[in-house]
Amino acid sequence: MKIAKPRTAFIHATRLAIDPVEAAADQLWPEAEMVSLLDESLEVDRERAGSLTSALADRIMALASHAQSFEATGILFTCSAFGEAVEAADAALNIPVMKPNEAMFADALSHGDKIAMIYTFPPAAAGMEAEFRALVSARDASATIESHLCEGALAAKQAGDAETHDRLIAECGALLKGYDAILLAQFSMASAAAGLGQRTDAPVLTSPQSAILEMRRRVEGAQGSC
Repeated sequence: MKIAKPRTAFIHATRLAIDPVEAAADQLWPEAEMVSLLDESLEVDRERAGSLTSALADRIMALASHAQSFEATGILFTCSAFGEAVEAADAALNIPVMKPNEAMFADALSHGDKIAMIYTFPPAAAGMEAEFRALVSARDASATIESHLCEGALAAKQAGDAETHDRLIAECGALLKGYDAILLAQFSMASAAAGLGQRTDAPVLTSPQSAILEMRRRVEGAQGSC
């Protein structure tokens, strides 16, 4: 039986991710019902732990199970520091459960082999690079990724200074030459895309837009097979 109005759950570890993904959903999938769940302790505890612990993985699974319990037809995690735990939730549940950047990484491969990624939350970088390389290997592709930390941008955003956040990212991206695409790693960085796009000839990709389009494809595909 088809669900009249699909319900997608967004699970956030920081409130900074909420507005970007909800704005993308309003634009790209207005027919769907969007529900946001926020657990800010995840970001704090992940940074303190220094790695993805089994306790944190259990909490990711619990949040995904909770979203399934209120009949979510798809789940999108918006924090990029919990990749393996999100993969485990996707394998365990019978609805699509997506990591924040998987769709953006797939989109990046269509632009070329030399990819740059700007990030603002250091604990996420290593896991995201591993995720990108796994995708490249699975597709027997030859793309490479180089990550660049934008110092001070996250602190500015957390302090409510979005203008400085966006400016710092644009300045960082303007220094990156010779890349086929530039990725903005965190959902909270999406507001900087327009400014950076004015300072580089490379395509600028953001997680929220790519993720919403891919989640829509997966959910509608699943409903169509019912």
